[in-house]
Amino acid sequence: MPVIESTYKPRFYFKNGFVSTVYSGLIRRVSLTQHRERFFLPDEDFLDLDWSFAKSQSKKLVIVLHGLEGNGQRPYMKGVAKLFNNHGVDAVCVNFRGCSGEDNLSFKSYHSGETGDLEVVITHVITEKKYTDIYLSGISLGANVILKYLGEQKEVPFEIKKAVVFSAPCYLPGAAKELHTPKNFLYHNRFLKHLLNRLKRKQIRFPELLSSEEFNSIKTLTDFDRVYTAKAHGFEDALDYYLKCSSLQFLEHISIPTLVINALNDSFLSSECYPVKEAKNNPNLFLEMPQFGGHAGFIDKKNVYYNEKRALEFIQNKIKSI
Repeated sequence: MPVIESTYKPRFYFKNGFVSTVYSGLIRRVSLTQHRERFFLPDEDFLDLDWSFAKSQSKKLVIVLHGLEGNGQRPYMKGVAKLFNNHGVDAVCVNFRGCSGEDNLSFKSYHSGETGDLEVVITHVITEKKYTDIYLSGISLGANVILKYLGEQKEVPFEIKKAVVFSAPCYLPGAAKELHTPKNFLYHNRFLKHLLNRLKRKQIRFPELLSSEEFNSIKTLTDFDRVYTAKAHGFEDALDYYLKCSSLQFLEHISIPTLVINALNDSFLSSECYPVKEAKNNPNLFLEMPQFGGHAGFIDKKNVYYNEKRALEFIQNKIKSI
């Protein structure tokens, strides 16, 4: 029964989910030197990959995926990369399409179930970069992408050894509903503002694919997914997108050791996003549910977050189930 008892005990003022989430997203800073590689995809679009390296040459690599409207330089990305670098593992923080500070080339972008780009990156680091031991780490949207990728594959590459994800919205319909509740009003509007800023530029470049009227009809995140995400990526509507891309349905098929850390006071997650049954039924799926941590806010000592420490411990075989 791979359900893990959490030992996370933050200071009292970080026990509030809103405080820990906002502090981690807006105030935390992580110093890390990264080197950018522009990687071209089979459809002639591109991803920007932000690399950082261990002090000595390594054949081990962690691939890190960010959340909604994040990027490879966010503190939660650099925090994972820096800790792994300090323990002999190279890191590549993947910027999803259009998230690196430069608009991507095609009308399509990224979404919670887009695993094709991740698969291409994995092939790249195996065949071109020659890494032999690869770990996957993702947060929020990126966490769902990794879980879906692992569960939908009949067989993952031998080089992928383990995965660790945090604040994973395993059931997208439920998570979407939570984001539209009053308690998440500020988060919802912030996400929507960033998404619309980028989408407006796409609308200008591709007026034949998205009209001004359609753009102006977007008032919520679900509207965004109905008007753009579904249309651009081949789904019938927002609900069809949410249902088909939820990783929850793929968890039973995950075949490598995978750790999910979801805080119980994460206001973004619905009850379905805590896959206790799936963890108990799959010996490869480990679930930890700290009482605190908010959304990606597992603040700990010396600016190394609890989830980052747990990720390192997991790949070092230091975490046991209860």
